[in-house]
Amino acid sequence: MKLGRIEKRKPRSRRSESVILFAVAQYKFAIAAHAVDEIRNLEGLQPLGQAFSRAGKVRHVFQRDHRTYFVVDANLHLRILSSHATRLLLLRDASIALTADSIDRMAQITALHPLPHAFQGEERDWYRGLALIGEDVVPVVNPAALLSKAEIVKLQDSLPKLEAAAQVAGSR
Repeated sequence: MKLGRIEKRKPRSRRSESVILFAVAQYKFAIAAHAVDEIRNLEGLQPLGQAFSRAGKVRHVFQRDHRTYFVVDANLHLRILSSHATRLLLLRDASIALTADSIDRMAQITALHPLPHAFQGEERDWYRGLALIGEDVVPVVNPAALLSKAEIVKLQDSLPKLEAAAQVAGSR
């Protein structure tokens, strides 16, 4: 009787992704850790002015290392009732920062589940999917959906006008 060869199978390694867990109001969200360059407090935020406060989800800018970040108010973007933001997540590959009430921790996710059909319209773009972290189901924010390229260009074009207005107001 001939015995077959027993092969040792390599265990399948699940691809994991590091995420940063943060809160906006009482809701918990995640964002890919590789998308975030820095987490900081709100010190140094500069208001955009009244023309922009009526216009949308960007009401402040933040400058660091000769780079201007447009600060997306997470409450306005995600259409959540106002809360008290205390942190900024500066994105790595874009001139965008996102407000957050608090930073919880980093975690590893091994699966990103598709959004259920209850998520409709713009919501389907806001999130990459859902992740199970411990016993919590957490939406994973899509950084590319925070501001479109057209919105960024429009904001960048208006910056020189804002800086000139600020200089005139400061000289009075």
